[in-house]
Amino acid sequence: MQKVLRTGIVSLSLTLLLLGGCRRHSSKETYYLVSNNLSLPYWKTAAMGFEKAAAEYHVTAKIVGPNNYDAAAESQAFDQAAATKPAGILVSVADASTMQSQIDAALALGVPVITMDSDAPHSHRIFFIGTNNREAGRLGGERVAERLHGKGNVVFFTMPGQPNLDERMNGYMEVFAEHPGIKVAEIFNIKGDSGNAMDKTPQYLAQTGANKIDAFVCLEASAGKDVAEILERDKATDRLLVAMDVDPDTLELIKKGVIDATIAQKPYTMAYYGLKALDELHHSQLKGMGTDYGVDTFSPVPVFVDTGTARVDKDNVDIYAATATQAAQP
Repeated sequence: MQKVLRTGIVSLSLTLLLLGGCRRHSSKETYYLVSNNLSLPYWKTAAMGFEKAAAEYHVTAKIVGPNNYDAAAESQAFDQAAATKPAGILVSVADASTMQSQIDAALALGVPVITMDSDAPHSHRIFFIGTNNREAGRLGGERVAERLHGKGNVVFFTMPGQPNLDERMNGYMEVFAEHPGIKVAEIFNIKGDSGNAMDKTPQYLAQTGANKIDAFVCLEASAGKDVAEILERDKATDRLLVAMDVDPDTLELIKKGVIDATIAQKPYTMAYYGLKALDELHHSQLKGMGTDYGVDTFSPVPVFVDTGTARVDKDNVDIYAATATQAAQP
């Protein structure tokens, strides 16, 4: 069995900070996780990690934001959290152009802010923890190129403008640039609703000849299983589908052969380490919050903590399914 795995390495200094030493904690210390789409399995997994770290430190964890994709509602939830001057905020950024100023304002209040999953790189967030999204895109792109033998039409389902999804797209495009026979037929904006991908897929399947769509790529977690439902219903076994993330439905569809592969992230790890890193920042009273640590060669913090990326297909899907089952048990 060959398993494709690209694992990020957390800096030794950060690991020691997170794992070492005794500290007095209090339930009055409150840490927020702010995101969109909290009803998705991906974010439920992240919440498990955040709450696990809070339980270990005996602090309070609060998870806020809309259950659907709503960038404005997430911005409001962030501002409400920051106004309480919590011990720290971990945030996945839907709209970087809007949240950049909000993150900087929270830091100005003395609230440590770390981004996870989706970054706001032009803000003064202390650092980003999550997937190397360009590498995730390259992993998916290599799979598509391999399966199509370097030739075919591809459709993307995404949300242009969301930083993590744009980075994944860039990774795919880097690979496709090495395979001129692969053409991007359309980049379809699902606007935060995977149902839009489901509704659009039959139209793509109806295209024939030179316009036939050979592969579908979903850059976010929810669209893969909805597109798969249409492919399975229409018995479109000659079409390739590459998804994102490892929710149980996606894994089951890989076992059935409807989804060819998916790209795994580690949301539990992002949130678990995220809270512990915020706790360290809160108690160390980091100096210079709101400055750009990225240009400081003597910075006390990293710029990016890569939690790792892996490709999941029929060869290794059982490993991921077993891990998911174990994690779901009380």
